[in-house]
Amino acid sequence: MISILRRGLLVLLAAFPLLTLAAQTPHEVVQGTTNELLGDLKANKEQYKSNPSAFYDALNRILGPVVDADGISRSIMTVKYSRKATPEQMQRFQENFKRSLMQFYGNALLEYNNQGIVVDPAKVDDGKRASVGMKVTGNNGAVYPVQYTLENIAGEWKVRNVIVNGINIGKLFRDQFSDAMQRNGNDLDKTIDGWAGEVAKAKQEADQSSDKVVK
Repeated sequence: MISILRRGLLVLLAAFPLLTLAAQTPHEVVQGTTNELLGDLKANKEQYKSNPSAFYDALNRILGPVVDADGISRSIMTVKYSRKATPEQMQRFQENFKRSLMQFYGNALLEYNNQGIVVDPAKVDDGKRASVGMKVTGNNGAVYPVQYTLENIAGEWKVRNVIVNGINIGKLFRDQFSDAMQRNGNDLDKTIDGWAGEVAKAKQEADQSSDKVVK
């Protein structure tokens, strides 16, 4: 089975909601940001391989303006824990979440060789919610599905969740956060500070899931 790590492009795009610009459609949000990411990667791949810091800076520049980061973090924590978190704890969790994903999946993204990505038309539900599908061709020629869920917030379409090759990323991390809180005796600071390790466990869990492909 192809590991989630080697499907780094899929997971990275899934874990980090895409950059949005005013007046863009959901399809344009996904397509435009994907083009920018892959264009930058193609132009600077060799530099990034020898200079990881530059690579992570580029990822942060392109993917860093995460869509509704506060909402995503609260969704992972769930109301049970987020309502008890201070603004400082929420901010720290967001930063730890982004950093850990870049560290775990960034290098795998460098292995992508432009095999092919197709972004499907958006399916809009009453102008407030939309889904955009994507098909990513892997190194072995298999095609992996990605589905983004977007919400219209103050006139801008923002990604709230992604399903990667059948794996619901939002649910995966919610379950991981809840499990960590129980193991840590409901110590929110301890769970936040140890989130990189939780991401590693979630990656392993995803890697053990069935490897479904779209023909």
